[in-house]
Amino acid sequence: MALDPLLLEILACPEDKGPLLYFADEDTLYNPRLRRRYRIVDDIPVMLVDESETVSDDEDARLRAKAEAEGTSPNFGPPPER
Repeated sequence: MALDPLLLEILACPEDKGPLLYFADEDTLYNPRLRRRYRIVDDIPVMLVDESETVSDDEDARLRAKAEAEGTSPNFGPPPER
């Protein structure tokens, strides 16, 4: 099950307060700035820094490539330029 869009709109990284990339198929929220991954367990995001995972260079590259290939954008931020 996907996260509620209203919840997704307000979620931010607890460390840098920035936007996240959401990968529903991996039950993951990802902060590419800090290379930190937050798990989603039973449709509940675990937004605790101590519970997050810092990913390797290879995993960071994979997640960034996946986001680009799938058109995944940050969950909030400035609107895209036209």
